Amino acid sequence: MSVEAVVEKIRARVESSGFDRSVKFDTGGDGVIVIDGASISTADAPADCTIKISLDDLESLISGDLNPTMAFMTGKIKVEGDMSVAMSLSQII
Repeated sequence: MSVEAVVEKIRARVESSGFDRSVKFDTGGDGVIVIDGASISTADAPADCTIKISLDDLESLISGDLNPTMAFMTGKIKVEGDMSVAMSLSQII
């Protein structure tokens, strides 16, 4: 799955979430996904929080197969910036 496919998979959740911060998922060479309030794109932009995660792990996280807390504790997710933003993502993912 590409970052564009992930964006399309979660677009409806993002647009209806009421999320009011910005977060960037940095998947390395596969690209980025930036959620800014109710908008989502693959264009790189500054964000309140950056989450570094592989594309495979991001897909697993979105599908519910990867527990976010365990992923963070085992180093599959690295968070830079405002940790409270990352924690509030449960309303989207």
